[in-house]
Amino acid sequence: MQRDLFTDEHEAFRETVRTFLAKEVVPHHERWERAGVVDRSAWLAAGRQGLLGLAVPEEYGGGGTADFRYPVVLAEEFTKAGASGLAIGLHNDIVGPYLANLATEEQTRRWLPGFCSGETVTAIAMTEPGAGSDLQGIRTTATDRGDHWVLNGSKTFISNGILADLVVVVARTTPEGGAKGLSLLVVERGTPGFERGRNLDKIGQKAQDTAELFFDEVVVPKENLLGELDGAFVHLMTNLAQERLTIAVSAIAAAEHLLELTTAYVREREAFGKPLGRLQHVRFEIAEMATECAVTRTFVDRCVTEHNRWALTPVDASMAKWWATELQKRVADRCLQLHGGYGYMAEFPVAKAFLDGRIQTIYGGTTEIMKEIIGRSLLN
Repeated sequence: MQRDLFTDEHEAFRETVRTFLAKEVVPHHERWERAGVVDRSAWLAAGRQGLLGLAVPEEYGGGGTADFRYPVVLAEEFTKAGASGLAIGLHNDIVGPYLANLATEEQTRRWLPGFCSGETVTAIAMTEPGAGSDLQGIRTTATDRGDHWVLNGSKTFISNGILADLVVVVARTTPEGGAKGLSLLVVERGTPGFERGRNLDKIGQKAQDTAELFFDEVVVPKENLLGELDGAFVHLMTNLAQERLTIAVSAIAAAEHLLELTTAYVREREAFGKPLGRLQHVRFEIAEMATECAVTRTFVDRCVTEHNRWALTPVDASMAKWWATELQKRVADRCLQLHGGYGYMAEFPVAKAFLDGRIQTIYGGTTEIMKEIIGRSLLN
């Protein structure tokens, strides 16, 4: 089915992204995977190419467009290239809206130019060792000391955690406030008491630095409160729809790419004297995956259109996220199976995609949480 989501301008941008990936990312990715972190120079190259801060006003070095189709192009091309290390989607689409929409004029001048140039790598720190999707379980505290906050606690599974120069931390500012007693505080690299723990050893996305963060009596200026005091819950809920749509976009792109690779493989690979694609079971597998991808693509593209006109609901975003990521997981498993023993070899793209994609049903809200959101909207 022909897609009608993009214009010629978006397709020209796609060529720019492909050129950037071929020059600045793909030749280095295996080395980054061994190191567990990308080169900081890659972030600076992305900034020079205009790939960072697409929605940030031009006066701060950004792209000046709220058209979400440009981030969609980025997500699709990075996914197809297997470039899971350089977390531009996290920077642009997840952290970016908090800075662009909540920052004061002074904060905007201080943070956004570096955000767009690649000099300032960002992260958001929500998850804690004892609190994942349950915001009420957050124990990191920020105590009001007049002209500053004192931050204590720890976070884990923080993407960009090693490289991040600026971390948006979810902390409890009202002890008895539950989920509504949380605020967003921005902690900058080099702040005394802010320490990074291990670069966590994951089964996939090896080049993407994921760390533990520790805050021990960290003094955070009052000027680094982002958004409203005790307003983090509302801020987080406002931005989660885009985060989940971003994950859904990469999920369907991954599934389609794996299907394309596997279709080509079974055409050429022979068994019992004929190509695998001549076997009815294999044709049925390909047919099922192609149909599932086509249906999912239609829904995700519609969600992008809805988001572009500020009409995407949290429920629809949750539907897109759980369905597309679970499809990605199924397709990766079935495509690996169709590759046989070669699918288990690390040098084959299907093996890397199988491992890199497994996190998709977990971060950004697990499949179970997505179903709870959807079910609650229908039955409460």
